[in-house]
Amino acid sequence: MTEQSKSGRVRGAGSGRRRKRPAGRRKAPILISGAAAVLVLGGAGLGYVYLKLDGNLQGVDINAQLGDKRPENVDNGSLDILVLGSDSRSGDNRAYGKDEGGARSDTAMVVHVYEGHKKASVVSIPRDTLITRPSCTDGQGATVPGERRAMFNTAYEVGGPACAVKTVESMSGIRMDHYIEVDFTGFKKLIDELGGVEITTTRPIKDSKSHLDLAPGTHTLDGEQSLGLVRTRKSIGDGSDLGRIQLQQAFMKAFIDRVRSVGVLTNPAKLYGLADAATKAITPDSELDSVQKLMGFAKGLSGIGAGNVHMVTLPVEYDLRDPNRVAPLAAQSRQVWKALEKDLPIPASATKGTATGEADGVVR
Repeated sequence: MTEQSKSGRVRGAGSGRRRKRPAGRRKAPILISGAAAVLVLGGAGLGYVYLKLDGNLQGVDINAQLGDKRPENVDNGSLDILVLGSDSRSGDNRAYGKDEGGARSDTAMVVHVYEGHKKASVVSIPRDTLITRPSCTDGQGATVPGERRAMFNTAYEVGGPACAVKTVESMSGIRMDHYIEVDFTGFKKLIDELGGVEITTTRPIKDSKSHLDLAPGTHTLDGEQSLGLVRTRKSIGDGSDLGRIQLQQAFMKAFIDRVRSVGVLTNPAKLYGLADAATKAITPDSELDSVQKLMGFAKGLSGIGAGNVHMVTLPVEYDLRDPNRVAPLAAQSRQVWKALEKDLPIPASATKGTATGEADGVVR
């Protein structure tokens, strides 16, 4: 049975990590995962539309699918969330490519919220990272065999959200407390509801595949352009997925600033539009599959300011056998995961000298 703790953390079966109440609350709390945290801004003002918005949400019972063979819950007041951006080409997303039989995790971020919930670290996992994928159970109960030298994003493709979570837990040794998935079309509509996001480019970005053509300078991107930016890679840096991750991280910071600047607290119509778009954009785990649960979760994160989110990419190198893939640097990756497991900042040495994609500073 799922229940909400006094601290605002939604707890349920298989979830045992406690959270401490932040010392204070800010009027305009920070978003931690793209679409979902727009709900943070609403506070109790969402009460009158809970029923309508609840109908937009459909959760995934990660705990039931994974069972008990998972990393231990560490009771240190921290919180870990896997955020995936799905590249499904079905439904409205067909405009972004052919449906070839399975969605993949186009974007993957592990969000670690530190004890006290005043700061967070975000670790981006390149989708082309070669990993040993564990065997897992998909959403229909079928067993999916494990595979060596599999790309990270195939975990979602062959086994869905639970397999993606199990793969991240296998890589990191850290239990994920929550899972949130954002899809292409929902992301685009959310940006449009916000009125666009302002970014500054230091170099031209022109990518025919993502339909993006930006000159150097400041731009207010609409939903279509924003989606193009976070998907582009061939036209920036070395053309790898690592460069795209740098664009995504820069965009997320701009998105955070935009969310904080929108006066939704005094504009119920704007608030409703954002909340409607956000709840349609995401698929959360079953502990976050209602507006009430999401609000409790979001309030527990409201002490985190934009300047207290540290973003890194998992330490990798280009694979010697296939330069189109990357492989984790074992020692440095362990540094990252051990730091988060112990609720410590990620040391600078963990990411020093790693492959970057050479796109740093293209967007700010």
